[in-house]
Amino acid sequence: MGEIERSFYYLLPWEFSPTWTLVCLAGAGLYIRGLVHRRRCGKHDGFWRPFAILLGVVAIYAVSQTHFDYLAQYMFFVHRGQHLVLHHLAPFLIALAAPLPVLAAGLPHWVNGLPGFSMVARGLRPGYRLLQHPVVAPLLFVGLIYFWLIPHIHFDAMLSHRLYQLMNWSMLLDGLLFWWLILDPRSPTKGGLGYGARIIALLAVVPPQMLLGAYLTFSNTVLFDVYAVCGRAWPLAPLTDQRLGGLITWIPATMMSVLAILIIISRLLGKRSSMYRYG
Repeated sequence: MGEIERSFYYLLPWEFSPTWTLVCLAGAGLYIRGLVHRRRCGKHDGFWRPFAILLGVVAIYAVSQTHFDYLAQYMFFVHRGQHLVLHHLAPFLIALAAPLPVLAAGLPHWVNGLPGFSMVARGLRPGYRLLQHPVVAPLLFVGLIYFWLIPHIHFDAMLSHRLYQLMNWSMLLDGLLFWWLILDPRSPTKGGLGYGARIIALLAVVPPQMLLGAYLTFSNTVLFDVYAVCGRAWPLAPLTDQRLGGLITWIPATMMSVLAILIIISRLLGKRSSMYRYG
């Protein structure tokens, strides 16, 4: 097999999932359709926002529907990289793009006319508000990381296709909810969470992630023996694998919270600057 054929082979799904593929393709297609529609109406969305959301969608597809997913099932540190993308990086990029107006423009007109559409939307609203509560959202964000890394639960999840998919979907959906709450482009006066509350939520999720990452990094005990049972994709020492996973859990996740705080501070300063300019 040549290098080109080998590279293409690794881009193919390890375990094809119609759901992951459909969601990624539908999300990207709907967004592109919305961009085209808005452009025809004279509205231009620039380069960076479309780039951010499409990069986020590609990242989700890459870690769920290529051979990266195979490695994530047989190497702990790759698994942590997969969840870093699903729970942090991709949702962060998607939320930062503020895609709702473009996605709404991409919806076919007949969708709003579907029987029960508005009723379903109203029915989901109380649950959405609960999940977006400024106390519940950080607890759930950190709690899911800890939950899926409880050794016996992690063992079961990595050996069960159903639990494995549930684990990955829960991380992605929770990441989208949390980062949308934090990076919501609406100001507090227009329905968004207060800037101070957003910063507090980000500061609240940093110490638990640091503690968990440090524990995994410096532990002298192999905590996840499922990778020994199934065999590792590469001949890496179990503790080395675990420590690399701990570093991924610790450092990049923490830095993303810091980056989000800087974005919020810049928005706050920009708002105050405009108030002084026009006040």
